[in-house]
Amino acid sequence: MLKALIFDVDGTLADTESVHLAAFNQAFDQAGMGWHWSLAEYTQLLDISGGKERMLHHWRSLQPDLKEVAGGAVQATINRLHEIKTAYYENAVNSGAVSLRPGVLALMNEARAQGLQLAIATTTSPVNIAALLRGTVGPDWRNHFLAVGDASNAPIKKPNPQVYLKVLTDMGLRAADCVAFEDSSNGLRAARAAGLATVITPNSFTAHHDFTGALRVVPDLSLVHVARLREWHNAAWLRPRQPG
Repeated sequence: MLKALIFDVDGTLADTESVHLAAFNQAFDQAGMGWHWSLAEYTQLLDISGGKERMLHHWRSLQPDLKEVAGGAVQATINRLHEIKTAYYENAVNSGAVSLRPGVLALMNEARAQGLQLAIATTTSPVNIAALLRGTVGPDWRNHFLAVGDASNAPIKKPNPQVYLKVLTDMGLRAADCVAFEDSSNGLRAARAAGLATVITPNSFTAHHDFTGALRVVPDLSLVHVARLREWHNAAWLRPRQPG
């Protein structure tokens, strides 16, 4: 029986990646790194979960012999860049640069009205989540979600299922009681590894990903309603399960 909907954030709730990209490049400029990620390069980097992880991967691609030194200077630089980038991103979101994808808020409201729980399972930071949802859901956004898994409480990035397993534990629900919503192959792999039926809503950054094993792949959530989700969910659990 369907009891909860679990949402990824970046790319799923909202098309945030172009704003993230601009924020990264602004941080690189401010810090004098001499880096600039193109749209094509950033699209490839999204195969790596986590902003800090992407920056470190990029640095090592430019400097293969990069090694951490005493005092952790490399990681300190990555952390500083991420702080600058997060500030730029938060300012952009607060100024209205990002809105929820079609159908997201309507589905959330319908689900809550029908007694379903909502949760978030993302590897982004709590600051990024709050910046997005304060302006799109409302200042009381946290009250809408039974559980929130993020980079602060589930640090192992997708495709590892840690964040989904944490959210399921926090909600006290089985995977069989929930549907996850993702936009990327890493997200799908994480949700499937946790045993979750998963609806995919690709975007321009992830349209080329492999979504084998998804419950459904739809352009957005504008035509997805709770009754349809129940049908898809019931059908998924009636047929023999395949390994994720």
